[in-house]
Amino acid sequence: MRSLPLAMLCLLLAGTAQASRMSDYLAQPALQQKMEEVYGKGSVQRAKALAQLMAPRAGISDQQKLSLVNNYFNNLTYSEDPKLWGEQDYWANPLEFIGARGGDCEDYSIAKYYTLMELGVDEKKLRMAYVKALAYNQFHMVVLYFATPKSEPLVLDNIKATIQPGSKRTDLLPVYSFDAKSLWIMKSRREGTLAGSADRLAQWKSMQTRFSTEHLRSPRRAL
Repeated sequence: MRSLPLAMLCLLLAGTAQASRMSDYLAQPALQQKMEEVYGKGSVQRAKALAQLMAPRAGISDQQKLSLVNNYFNNLTYSEDPKLWGEQDYWANPLEFIGARGGDCEDYSIAKYYTLMELGVDEKKLRMAYVKALAYNQFHMVVLYFATPKSEPLVLDNIKATIQPGSKRTDLLPVYSFDAKSLWIMKSRREGTLAGSADRLAQWKSMQTRFSTEHLRSPRRAL
């Protein structure tokens, strides 16, 4: 989380529709070697744990997938971008996030979003959302899951570990939400007005170009 002017938040990201095959990357010896070089031996064990989480499971429900993914990533350490990456606003890809063993709210949300799609959750059911965390008076990012287009969303968050319906999260004020293709200005905790393409959001687009061993960034400090 961080305090940011709302006008800046609406210009930060950009997106494409194709999720990277994290499970394939995690199984590659070359990637594991590179992660060890950049982040240390512990990162390889975290990568293997994530690969195990993404292994096919017969009959697993979306709700179970949400819990598995939320719990895995919420065990990582929260750290603000200037301290971890030496930048005011850096959106780590999931490999950088597990490599560094932590990050901020955008990093938690991005990693959860991609991993849920890897597990077969329909992309149409998932969004990332910028909200205002009222208790902290700061802007914050979470993942929303809609069982149906008209359903109340469930909120996956790193502030509160328990997955709850949006109506229970009165501590969060919706601002806007997005997926890989579209951007919505939120009118309520359940509904939003389509505001155009997610290509307006530049940090999102930048993050999606960094899914390779050539772009595993070393953190400024170890967590």
